[in-house]
Amino acid sequence: MTTYSLAIHGGAGTILRSTMTPEREAAYRAGLARALEAGEAVLRDGGAALDAVVASVSALEDEPLFNAGRGAVFTSAGAQEMDAAVMDGRDRNAGAVAGIFGPKNPVQVARAVMERTDHVMLIGLGALEIARAAGLPFGDKAYFFTQPRWDALQKTLAMRAAGEDDDDPARRHGTVGAVARDMSGNLAAATSTGGMTAKAPGRVGDSPVIGAGTFADNATCAVSGTGHGEIFIRWNAGAEIAARMRHAGQSLEEAARHVVMEDLARHDGTGGVIAVDGAGNLALPFNCEGMYRASVRAGEAPLVAIY
Repeated sequence: MTTYSLAIHGGAGTILRSTMTPEREAAYRAGLARALEAGEAVLRDGGAALDAVVASVSALEDEPLFNAGRGAVFTSAGAQEMDAAVMDGRDRNAGAVAGIFGPKNPVQVARAVMERTDHVMLIGLGALEIARAAGLPFGDKAYFFTQPRWDALQKTLAMRAAGEDDDDPARRHGTVGAVARDMSGNLAAATSTGGMTAKAPGRVGDSPVIGAGTFADNATCAVSGTGHGEIFIRWNAGAEIAARMRHAGQSLEEAARHVVMEDLARHDGTGGVIAVDGAGNLALPFNCEGMYRASVRAGEAPLVAIY
């Protein structure tokens, strides 16, 4: 019997194999390994799945290579707006934030919303008040600025001005997430993102939408998605995986694969998910060139992969 399982992702389809350098790949793998260890350390000590996914996602938010927290992309107006969510599989308790800037770890703000308010989702200033009341750390514009993200915005805006289509999935992908099953058999999920490069100010994707990019229920599974957010929302990706398990009797692997490779792929929903079920089984399907991912199960060696 698997005593715990953990999977994390750092976005899907965001860097093509053809443009990846050995140095950059090593940096991504190291960042994933650090985030996986942060979460596994919690589970190894008998900690809760919720604590583990928040620890892993916080580590990914601190790493500028990933589009969340410190590495968040810029909107078309040159600002950074971040979204995040957490969900506890024990009782479907959930917290989410959208359109925030300032807190270093948006996923921790989402947890504060879950634990300190009667609400599921807060946006903007209301979410920031909760973050301050919880004593969470804030960063300034210099902390969150990364030259590659700024350069990506300028390139995208120049293409738009020239009337050129931008079909590069890297501009609409980029999320971090984690799912876990702890030693008590409880599940949890967490997701965080900076959104899409040059997104419209105020745009919110699937990451903070419970049932779309983030979902957890001990009766079925925990899911965190990454990809074309609008499609994940319209096809209710996370909850659909759970529904296939509950109503059609599908395994985690069957349900996750169908949603990613059929439902999403047929409708321009490029991306992938990470998912775990109550038995500790993991599924990490994606329908694009790659997905930054890592996973570990009790007593097994960690796996880190990109393509």
